[in-house]
Amino acid sequence: HEQLAESGGGLVQAGGPLRPSCAASGTIFSIYSMAWYCQASGKERELVSTISSGGRTYVPDSVKGRFTISRDNAKNTLTLKVNSLKPEDTAMYYCAAGSGPTIPSDYWGQGTQVTVSS
Repeated sequence: HEQLAESGGGLVQAGGPLRPSCAASGTIFSIYSMAWYCQASGKERELVSTISSGGRTYVPDSVKGRFTISRDNAKNTLTLKVNSLKPEDTAMYYCAAGSGPTIPSDYWGQGTQVTVSS
């Protein structure tokens, strides 16, 4: 059972960077595929990036070029590097882990709030 804890959110001005991270514990982090999701108030949760156990990444076109996902298996840490933040990026950001072939969603963190001011 994987336990996840996000941190690194906060209030940032539009155009700035942010780097939320996710600390994993419980089992062997390296075997899991990982993902970042965001959920704005009143909206459905959206996938913003994934990274496989082997390091293959996926970023949807909507955030490509601004969002970069990475993992450090030695530190059991997942990171989301976000550049050129926009007010519409304001949301709760969640990390998730999965061990199957589908998009990671077996285990979830509690989320970290990102608020972008214009």
